[in-house]
Amino acid sequence: MKNRYHYASVSKALEELKEKGFTVDFNLQEDVIEQNPAHFEIIHIYRYEGDSNPDDSAVVYGIKSTKGDKGVFVAGYSANSESHAAQVLRELSIKGNL
Repeated sequence: MKNRYHYASVSKALEELKEKGFTVDFNLQEDVIEQNPAHFEIIHIYRYEGDSNPDDSAVVYGIKSTKGDKGVFVAGYSANSESHAAQVLRELSIKGNL
């Protein structure tokens, strides 16, 4: 089951996901996500919107690989800050109806 969570900050989301075993930093492995999107499943998703500036918006993904690795990917949520890996994950979340 995919879950959406609401936290006061991105750091709180990362802290709780780490407690749940999401320890890999997939931001360091963007190329793996881009090349093999079918090898990843989004388990948790969290959107954080900054109070004063839309550029402060972020998405925290709790993802699991087919190898069983669990980790996080943090992406900016504005159009000009989105990496290709973030686009892939957004498309996966849409396909998974998150």
